[in-house]
Amino acid sequence: MQVGRLCSHSNIIEGNEGGSTNNNSKDDNNNGGSSWNTTEIPELQDDLISNPSSEAERKFAYEDVLNSLNLNKPKELVRPVKDYKKITGVYVQMSILAILDVREIDQTFVSFVAIYMKWEDSHIFWKSHQFGGLETMRVPADMLWKPDLIIEEMIEKEKAVPNAFITINSNGLVEYGRDLMVVSTCKMHVYKFPFDIQSCTLSLKSISYPEEELKFHALENSSVITEWTRQMMKNQFEWLFIGMTVKIKSVPHFYQNQSFVIYTITMRRRSALYIANFLVPILFFFGLDLASFLISDYGGEKLSFKVTLLLAVTVMQLILNEILPSSSDRIPLIAVYCIGMFGLIMISLLETILVMYLIEKDSASKEKKADKKRSLSEDCGDKQGNYDGDVKKWTHCACVCNVSDEPPSELLSVAKEDKRNQLMEESNSLEKLPDELSETVKALSLLLGSKEEMKPDYWTKVAKKLDIIFFFVYVTVSVVFLVVIFSVWINAKDE
Repeated sequence: MQVGRLCSHSNIIEGNEGGSTNNNSKDDNNNGGSSWNTTEIPELQDDLISNPSSEAERKFAYEDVLNSLNLNKPKELVRPVKDYKKITGVYVQMSILAILDVREIDQTFVSFVAIYMKWEDSHIFWKSHQFGGLETMRVPADMLWKPDLIIEEMIEKEKAVPNAFITINSNGLVEYGRDLMVVSTCKMHVYKFPFDIQSCTLSLKSISYPEEELKFHALENSSVITEWTRQMMKNQFEWLFIGMTVKIKSVPHFYQNQSFVIYTITMRRRSALYIANFLVPILFFFGLDLASFLISDYGGEKLSFKVTLLLAVTVMQLILNEILPSSSDRIPLIAVYCIGMFGLIMISLLETILVMYLIEKDSASKEKKADKKRSLSEDCGDKQGNYDGDVKKWTHCACVCNVSDEPPSELLSVAKEDKRNQLMEESNSLEKLPDELSETVKALSLLLGSKEEMKPDYWTKVAKKLDIIFFFVYVTVSVVFLVVIFSVWINAKDE
């Protein structure tokens, strides 16, 4: 067709040069009666010779290619080889566009990836110079066979950005790319959380084709892929992208082997937020627990304050339990850190309870002693009153006898005199008896008090000494624990 058009243009030029009136009249009629001569426009001659394709041919060049390839007719979409024994090689390139989320509790990795594939279709070939130099064109994707690519670790239906077209080249190469959001499984290693490094894999494979029919190849090496991913990365969430590796592997799948392209994404967690919101507040709680040793032990304020701190650390542990997975092989160091802080504060609380018990014991002994003194003084007052009454009774009797009796004779007078003297001696001894009894009771009470309690405020002094010794031991143990846990945190190897 192009050759025919070029010949017609040549005839027009030759006719004009020979003065052919028929051609000129035909051109005049076609141009609305206006006459023109191509010899007067040499640029037009050069354009017609160098670019013989007309506007109509360029308009229908795509359709001409489709017609020559028989793509306008419906056909069965099977593996595009002329010999079924030939392996279809698919070159794959994957890049991470964004890290959307990493869910530790579910152990899932959410990413937005771009996948590019290139393979050879034996049924597609045309000579570009026969179609106006057309080498590449895009056709609807459902017109050609495509590899049934799937990501092995994907656990949810992919949310792909639709790509309705596929690119074909004159040499038979077919290119297809798509962007999709992938929710995949990823085993989390949270031993060093929040200073951890995670590695998640995305394995590309065919759903049904074995390795003998379809084989995947990596289009670029790991270093190039890492550099491309860094340039294309738009969002990294709370992670810092480190690198990306790729390897080809043949994996047994039921009764056949399948070709895999395994991409491993390595990333480091940004730990500044966890340090500010988790580690530092627990250290502040521990500092408040140390400051609580300055609170007086005589009231209940110190005890209630330490209980509040213990509850605050418990709340932080509950928050941590919602973040970390329960299926971890090793206890995370942050859990050891929280348990250690909880244990230290609990020991401090128990020590406070013991000190308060000793002080209360001393106060109880003082109250008991005061009650005994009060009861003894009341008893002595009652007995003193009784003895005074008896003495008065005896002296009163003695006076009555002295006044009422008169001696009838000398013998009787001597007997009465002796009896009166005896009564006077008994009355004098009775007057001295209450003083001796009170002194005896005081001596007994002092003796009993010295046996019960060696020194005043004995248990209070013991409690204060115990509190001071415990404070220094508590600080020493806490510092050693913190140094060890943070050194292990920093020097532990990444899993």
